[in-house]
Amino acid sequence: MLFSEIVYGPIHSRRLGTSLGINLMPTNGKLCSFDCIYCECGFNHPFPHPVLPTRTEVHEALEAKLRSLSGEAGLSAERSLLFEHSGLIDVITFSGNGEPTLHPEFEGIIRDTCALRDRYCPAAKVSVLSNSTQLGREDVVRALRMCDNRILKLDSGLTDTMRRIDAPVKLSLTVDDIIGKLQLFHGDFTLQTCFLRGTLPDGSRVDNTTPWELDAWYTAVHLLKPKQIMIYVIDRATPVQTLQKISREQMEAIAAPLRAEGFDIIISA
Repeated sequence: MLFSEIVYGPIHSRRLGTSLGINLMPTNGKLCSFDCIYCECGFNHPFPHPVLPTRTEVHEALEAKLRSLSGEAGLSAERSLLFEHSGLIDVITFSGNGEPTLHPEFEGIIRDTCALRDRYCPAAKVSVLSNSTQLGREDVVRALRMCDNRILKLDSGLTDTMRRIDAPVKLSLTVDDIIGKLQLFHGDFTLQTCFLRGTLPDGSRVDNTTPWELDAWYTAVHLLKPKQIMIYVIDRATPVQTLQKISREQMEAIAAPLRAEGFDIIISA
C-alpha cells in the first residue's frame, strides 16, 4: 500500500480520526530507516537516488488541498477560516511511504504546515508518526516540538526483538538508544507499539506479547511516562505473510495494568 501523492486523503485513521496525510518520501516505493516485517507499505525499495518532494512542493500541495477541501479557493484567509467549523479533518498527519523525519527539510516543512493549519483549519492537529530513529538530529527534535502530536514508535523493550520486528537499517541500534532519545520529550509524546506474533522467513518465531516481553515493555513505559500510549495490531497485508493478528481480548489484557496506574491508552484492534 503506497501513496502516490504528496498530500492524500482525507482518510479515516483507526487512531487519529479523519486525517489528511502528507508523504515526504518517494511515491514509487518505501524509503525508511526501519524495514518492519509488518509495514503496510512493504519492504524498502533499493533507491540509488531517491527523489523527495521539495519544501516548496509540499507547501503548494498542502495549500491547494486545504483550499479545495474548504471550498473557499481564491478567497481571503479570514473567510477560509470557515473550514475550522466544517469538521472535514481532525488532523494533518505526516506518515506516508516511510520515515518522514528522514527528509532533509523536515523542520521547515513542519513550520510551513503549522502556518497553513493556523490559516485554514486552526482546529486540526499536526501529527507525526515516527519510528524514533532520527531523534539524534536537533532539527528533527525542534520540528517535533512544534507539532501537536508526536507519535513515536517502540515495538519492544528488548533489543533483539526490536531488531527482528523493525529491521533497523542501522544494525547497531538498541532499545536503550531509542529510549534515551525519547526521554528528550519528558513524557510529552504518544508512545506507539504494534503487538504481533508469527514466523519469520528464517523459520524462527517472533512474539512481543510473551510475559518477559511485556515485562520489558512495561519497564520502558514506566521509564518514559508518555502522556498517551497507542497499541495496535496488524490490520492489512504484511510483507511477511505469516504474522498473526493479536485478539482484542489480549490487547485489553496488555493495557489493563497500565490503565490501572492511570496511563491513557488507545487500543486499535
